[in-house]
Amino acid sequence: MPKISIIAKLTAKEGQRDDLVAAFGRMLDYVGTSEPGTEVYMLHTDDKDPNVCWFYEMYTDGDAAKAHGSSDMMKSVGKDLAPFMAGRAELSFVTPVGGKGLSI
Repeated sequence: MPKISIIAKLTAKEGQRDDLVAAFGRMLDYVGTSEPGTEVYMLHTDDKDPNVCWFYEMYTDGDAAKAHGSSDMMKSVGKDLAPFMAGRAELSFVTPVGGKGLSI
């Protein structure tokens, strides 16, 4: 079964990207300690747009991605993020096929 990856674009309200990043702290800690099926969960800030963040996520399989997306922590953190978001996250589901750094 192929691994599942997601590239997510999150746009913060004007001038609130740092607040959005800070609001992700609990989720980053949680994923690191509680989701063995989440292989990569990396938050990035955009170098050109001061209001945009990007996530790259990779899961061992669809079940792991589903467990992450439906977790109680995800529901809780969503409420923390909402005041800083300019709209819904844009998600692209992709399948890794090759490269350096991770075993696929």
